[in-house]
Amino acid sequence: DAYPFSIPAIRHLDELRLNSAVTLFAGENGSGKSTLVEAIAVAAGFNPEGGSRSVTVSTRASHSVLHKYVRLVRSTRRPRTGFFLRAESFFNVATYIEELKDPGITHAYGGALHEKSHGESFISLVTHRFGPNGLYVLDEPEAALSLRGNLALMRRMHDLAAQGSQFIISTHSPILLGYPDAKIFVLSEDGLVETAYERTEVVELTRAFLADRHEFLHHLFDD
Repeated sequence: DAYPFSIPAIRHLDELRLNSAVTLFAGENGSGKSTLVEAIAVAAGFNPEGGSRSVTVSTRASHSVLHKYVRLVRSTRRPRTGFFLRAESFFNVATYIEELKDPGITHAYGGALHEKSHGESFISLVTHRFGPNGLYVLDEPEAALSLRGNLALMRRMHDLAAQGSQFIISTHSPILLGYPDAKIFVLSEDGLVETAYERTEVVELTRAFLADRHEFLHHLFDD
């Protein structure tokens, strides 16, 4: 099968219920988690490179065709707002917003994003642009964030989830995976499997490293 259907977790996927306020996708690089959240975002009407539904920036057509095979079945309540946030192309989206030269839009994003660090601009966007009753699809947001930034994102997620918002996130972060009551799916050669937080590989490896760093590294470097 051609990409993306050569990915086991994608090839065997038939139906997926996204009925939790926070759904998290975990897995190794190449497991398909970013491909899947991208397809969900595009099927929901977002720009493939990220942004709101009104953002039309396109620097390179690199998204997969998977969105053409995704059919979203929504509840009767439609999201009032939304955003597709991906670390790898956020610079392009920030440039697009800057080039609009609209003071109202700049203010809505918490100021000029390019005048902040990568992580600061992420948190500014989440703080000022994300609102209640929204659908927010995030692709590996931890790539731009410090540990404190991860925690700040979780706090904002908590506030917005209480106001009717939904988050769909791909991540490697053991911090974000620890969001309370989140539904976690792990993508691997075995397909896509709902998994408890403590059973995810990234949590198991992080716990082992922190429990005995010297022993962990001894085994890692052992010839």
